Amino acid sequence: MTDTTEQGYQGNGNGRLEGTVVAVAGAAGPAGQATLLRLAEEGAKVVAADADAKRLAQAVDAARFAHGGATVTGDTVDLLDLAATREWADRTEKEFGRIDGLVHLVGGWRGSSTFAETDLSHWDTLHDLLVRTVQHTSLAFQSALERSGNGRYLLTSAAGAGRPTSGNAAYAAAKAAAEAWTLALGDAFRKAGGEAGPPAAAAILVVKALVNDQMRADRPNAKFAGFTDVKELAEAIAGTWSKSAEEVNGNRLWLTPKP
Repeated sequence: MTDTTEQGYQGNGNGRLEGTVVAVAGAAGPAGQATLLRLAEEGAKVVAADADAKRLAQAVDAARFAHGGATVTGDTVDLLDLAATREWADRTEKEFGRIDGLVHLVGGWRGSSTFAETDLSHWDTLHDLLVRTVQHTSLAFQSALERSGNGRYLLTSAAGAGRPTSGNAAYAAAKAAAEAWTLALGDAFRKAGGEAGPPAAAAILVVKALVNDQMRADRPNAKFAGFTDVKELAEAIAGTWSKSAEEVNGNRLWLTPKP
């Protein structure tokens, strides 16, 4: 597994994703909203999904409004249902003729003050949010991403997965499991391509935590040291298509200093 700095993934903002179709899971949150905007700006046709229909509609409308003429659609999908997730992938490929990316932004956090106070119900919740949804989207979209010839499966993860703290045992373990699953997908892409190189790439974008404009407004005195702005994350996501699938596949792309 190779570590790559964010610098190599900076974009030029000139529509480098024209003609691509990118699905975004967990699109209604701040990171999802920023990603929809950036992908639309780069010319991609964006297919967004979230369990929150109201917030999803707002995010889709904002991306359309910001980039006139952009194709941005939204689906309310239960990503804990493998059949529903496969149906979303099949429907998307049938409608647009291809799928060039799945950006996985489904998140959630649970924690405790100490290791001894860990509530194992937190694991159950985080397993569903952070692991099961990754399993379902990866299984549902693998074949379409391979058919793309330059597909991307992109997972956003946390630096804490590699250095868990005592109160974050469930969260860090779930993030680590999701990373391992994503890297296994990357190995499947590698094997599918053989000597020609992988037809798609699976990669992990690593942050300490995310910050957005609303958080800064709510806490004007907070420093958010080491946090990654959601716009910076969105730029890094779009920038992964500026490299070959072989260069991206199996990598952890650090958007925060490595611990």
